[in-house]
Parts: sequence; C-alpha cells; structure tokens
Amino acid sequence: MQSIHDLLEVAIKCNASDLVLKAGTPPAIRVDGRMQMTDMSTITAEMTRELAFEIMCASSRDTMLRYADSDDSGIGVEDAGVLMQELNKKRELDMVFTIPKLARVRANLFLQRGTVGASLRIIPLHPYTIDELGLPPALKRIALEPQGLIIITGPTGSGKTTTLAALIEEINRNKQANIFTIEDPIEYLFVDRKSVVHQREVGHDTDSFASALHSVTRQTPDVIAIGELRDKETMDVAMMAAEIGHLVITTLHTTSAAATVDRIVNSFPEHLKSQICRQLSASMLCVTSQRLVPRLEGNGRVPAVEIMTASPRVKKQLDEGETNDLYGCIRDGGHFGMNTMNQSLESLFLSRAISSDSAVQFAGNPTEMRQMLRHK
Repeated sequence: MQSIHDLLEVAIKCNASDLVLKAGTPPAIRVDGRMQMTDMSTITAEMTRELAFEIMCASSRDTMLRYADSDDSGIGVEDAGVLMQELNKKRELDMVFTIPKLARVRANLFLQRGTVGASLRIIPLHPYTIDELGLPPALKRIALEPQGLIIITGPTGSGKTTTLAALIEEINRNKQANIFTIEDPIEYLFVDRKSVVHQREVGHDTDSFASALHSVTRQTPDVIAIGELRDKETMDVAMMAAEIGHLVITTLHTTSAAATVDRIVNSFPEHLKSQICRQLSASMLCVTSQRLVPRLEGNGRVPAVEIMTASPRVKKQLDEGETNDLYGCIRDGGHFGMNTMNQSLESLFLSRAISSDSAVQFAGNPTEMRQMLRHK
C-alpha cells in the first residue's frame, strides 16, 4: 500500500490542487479545477483508515514541533489515536501538516457510509507573489496603503487564500510593518523579510476569531489579515480596525464586488444598515472578486479579477445607502483602477489567454459578455 506521502507526491507531479480519497475507488485528483481519477489501484476501507491515521500522525508531529520550545508544549497536542476517536465522534475533522521540502497540506477527514474519506488541499511551502500569480498590478499599490479594508471574494476554489497570501507577501517584502494573521487553520507560512509576521491559529493560539480580533488592536499591528469574514461580529471589528488606522485584509464567499457590499450590509439588523454603509464608505479600500479560468492552450488557469476601489462615486453610493448602481461605478471607473469581471475576461480574451467560450462561462453577466465579444 502506498503511503499518504507517496500519493501526495503523485498529485503534486500532476500539478493537482487537491487529492481525494474514498473507499472503493482509486485516488482522485483535481487539476485545473477538474476532478479526474488516477490510474492507481482502488483503495479499500481499511486503506483509507490507515491513510487517515498517517495524516493524523503527521498533523500531531507538526503540532508537537511547533510547541517544542514552549512551556505549554502539551497544550492542544493530541496523538493520532485520540484524533481518530475524535473523528469517530464528530464525524469530520480538519488538520494541517507539512511534507518537508514539498508542500503544506490542509486535510479534511470525514465519515461516509461508515468508512473514512479524505479531501486534501495542496498548498505551496512559500506564498506566491502578485506577479507570479498574474494578478492585476494595481493590487501592489493597494497592498502598500497605510490603512483601509481590502476584501478578496470569489467562490470556493477560486484562489482567495492564495491571493490573500500574495498581498501579505507584497507587504512583507516592501514595507516595514507589524503583520498579524488570524487563520483557521494556518495555510501559507511566511518568513520575515522587511516585516514581522505573526500567525495565529484559531484553536491553538487563540480561542476564536472574535477573541483574537478584540485583542489584536492592542498588539501594535500595522496589518491585520483575517482568514474569512464569518459573521457580523468579525465584520464589525474588521471595519472598526480599518477605520482607526490599520490595513485589514480578509476574504468572503460572494459572487461579485457589488454583491459583497450587500452581503455585509444584510448581515446586520435593519436599523443598523445605514450605519454599516457609512462605515464601509469610511473604511473600504478595495473589493476584488476573482475566478480561475482555463488557459486557451489548455495548460493551467489564469485569474480573472474584478476590482472595486473607493472612488468618490462609490463612496457616495455607500454613504447614501444606494448600492444598486455599484456595478455601473465599477464598469465606468477605469480611471480609479476599477474593472468588472466581464471587462477582465474581455481583456484576457483579447490577449489570447482564454477562449470566448470560457469568457462567457465565467462572466458575471453572460448576455453582456456575448455582446462585448461580438464587437471584437
């Protein structure tokens, strides 16, 4: 039987982003967003359980190494046997481990039809730069702003965490700053360059996002990176931190930059919505929405990124609580570094990076996209 490290090595050689294990089928991998079966042997229920145990051992080892020099080295450290009991009790379990010189892995273990299943996300050992990812150069300037709220949005698997890490790395390489990240779990690991980067993991280094956020403003941060805006309390603290002079970078699951504003505002009671709009107007620096689109030559994917910045027109819309025309603001705001998802896709199509079919498939407004392509 192949070890979990052997399976991950195969997945990495295939440039896979995910490895999926299920009893009764061969291991499957996700390459360029598409799932595909490998030609490896079918794994049995006993094998999946053994592979899960290997994952737990690797995660426990990493935790022990992390706390090796701490007086609290025993806190939060559980052996693989205890973790297996916890999986049987909770029915699902998240953990992270490192394969030295190869990759970081975020694993979700779960039970399905009485057997153990696993989904493993493969994370590079070091964060990519904005240039390496092919993200808009405007994000370099935005990342180095002294304060404000940057929200990275998009569907699951669109690369939000990777973009968040790239923005942090841009600051780390180019600015002297005190950076705090609050993550669940920690994925990319940073090496201090010009900045000092503190990475706090929920469950190990802090009890919750809320408790970490309430204390972080007393830790002299210049930059606060929040893994995800999960609730209105986190949203409220993030906006407040941005208002009082910090740069706050975070992610949210929404389909467009304009929809992000509605999502945040609608998370609060009706009587607070006008106040939240004003807070967003005061704190928002940039909202992006991204998709990963297959390249025309069929090798890899390229990011299509919608960008909404805090232009005077956008701020006026937010101040007045009238967000219906934010899309128009983005479409007409090229002077302020803005573009819609359709404009980004059109640019990628014109540069022969993607096909017209892909442009329509990933468009925020497919009808508009078809009309735009007819004139090219």
